[in-house]
Amino acid sequence: MCRWLAYSGKPIFLDSLLFEPENSLIEQSLHASKTTTTINGDGFGLGWYGERDRPGLYRDILPAWNDSNLKSIAHQIQSGLFFAHVRASTGTPISRENCHPFSYKNWMFMHNGQIGNYDTVRHDLEMSLEDKLYAHRLGSSDSELIFLLMINNGLETNPIDALKKTVCQILAAMNDKSADEPLRFTACLSNETETIAVRFANDEMAPSLYMRNTDDQIIIASEPLNPNMEGGHCTRLAQSQYIHIRNGETHHGDFHP
Repeated sequence: MCRWLAYSGKPIFLDSLLFEPENSLIEQSLHASKTTTTINGDGFGLGWYGERDRPGLYRDILPAWNDSNLKSIAHQIQSGLFFAHVRASTGTPISRENCHPFSYKNWMFMHNGQIGNYDTVRHDLEMSLEDKLYAHRLGSSDSELIFLLMINNGLETNPIDALKKTVCQILAAMNDKSADEPLRFTACLSNETETIAVRFANDEMAPSLYMRNTDDQIIIASEPLNPNMEGGHCTRLAQSQYIHIRNGETHHGDFHP
């Protein structure tokens, strides 16, 4: 499984979270502790909001710990809202197009998990996309497909409803194909104005997710970035919960599609 983090708050340099903490995301790419997959070396990606209307992306297939450009870029870029992701493939090829985060207009999305028996349900799910969204599909991963399905289901007007509709659609497709593997869905999406993170699975094994909330910053991550992140202002999301951040305010809700 992959590891990721999302940051929202006062502008900071990206390397202050990607490299500096004791259990930074780069450290997790080598030694993840809250998952059975300890190495996440199948590519990485950054997505950040700056002065433009749409987010910037930097993605590559190298392991995150082995890309000197990543360290240099993270040392220079400052942002008040950014995503970072290190990938452990669940079966689709190692390619730049399959690296997270994914973007569409002003939206970004990243994911940790899998669609159960993806090969058997992929065709039906892809064929449900509008032509313009099918044409926008550049990779082959289930994560990118989930994102496009959310857009197809109204993400730009009602993101929570689109999330629920998409999970229901995927579960229905899995049921039609008698899938015996689970849907695991720990994900984050943003349009800069609002950010939503969700932790869900149709078994009892949703990938881990933590949030640290202080006066001027919110960090959502697959794992605590340092020992102090557990406790105090840090909480572990329960399964079937979501976080909705808008205008610096955080709302927690149940996620039962």
